[in-house]
Amino acid sequence: MSAATGINLSARRTSTSPAITEPWPVRLLLIGIALAFLTLFLFIPLATVFHQALAKGLATYLASLREPDALAAVRLTLVAAAISVPLNVVFGVSAAWAIAKFEFPGKNLLTTMIDLPFAVSPVVAGLIFVLLFGLQGVLGPWLREHDIKIIFAVPGIVLATVFVTFPFVARELIPLMQEQGTDEEEAAVSLGANGLQTLWRVTLPNVKWGLMYGVILCNARAMGEFGAVSVVSGHIRGETNTLPLHVEILYNEYNFAAAFAAASVLTLLALLTLVIKSFLEWRIQRQFAEAARMLQGDAA
Repeated sequence: MSAATGINLSARRTSTSPAITEPWPVRLLLIGIALAFLTLFLFIPLATVFHQALAKGLATYLASLREPDALAAVRLTLVAAAISVPLNVVFGVSAAWAIAKFEFPGKNLLTTMIDLPFAVSPVVAGLIFVLLFGLQGVLGPWLREHDIKIIFAVPGIVLATVFVTFPFVARELIPLMQEQGTDEEEAAVSLGANGLQTLWRVTLPNVKWGLMYGVILCNARAMGEFGAVSVVSGHIRGETNTLPLHVEILYNEYNFAAAFAAASVLTLLALLTLVIKSFLEWRIQRQFAEAARMLQGDAA
């Protein structure tokens, strides 16, 4: 029997043989526990958000979303995401390309620093920005002298959002680029392509789905960030309140209908992100499956 035949038979046995060997009572118990957990911590809270948002009727729900403060919060949330996501894409692609394709001094340090926002509390990150750019901070006197306002203004919100979201794109691309190796890039360079052409025509097409996946995760975190943004925003209505901060203020004022109406917008954005994320995962798995079939065809 040839090697290709052995591969095909092995793949056929793998695809047809049952992957689960536990007895059916154990399987039912595990499925029941998973469904109970999802119901308690996901489905019921989601239903509660929309139930409370619509408790006083659709007219009240729509009126809450049309309030100037609510619209300003939505605009600021979208602005912060629209600025931070492209910046993180540029950083993520550059960092992943450098780490995965090249050897240089400080490579391990750069890899470690990318994970810093995962290790530092967002509230601590916000306090760091206050200590740097606040009126009494390290750069406060210089900023005040040049009439530049960062803390309690939009630039501070953008800085905080960029900090807490910059690992997502890089962390999606680094293992993907490392797995692909450098053969294709070296071939492109040997054929006369410069660095930018190699990146644009060889590297990025190979990681496009991983890049989109990282962008989706980065955008979701940017729109839902609370801790760091809360510290640097100042909670100025209509100016520095993002949508999560707007929800907190309304809830603290016992305006539950408006608070849950704003929260429902965040929930819908999260659900949309989940749908897009699932689609990208399906496309990535399909791409890998097609690549595996091509390899099996070549082996045959």
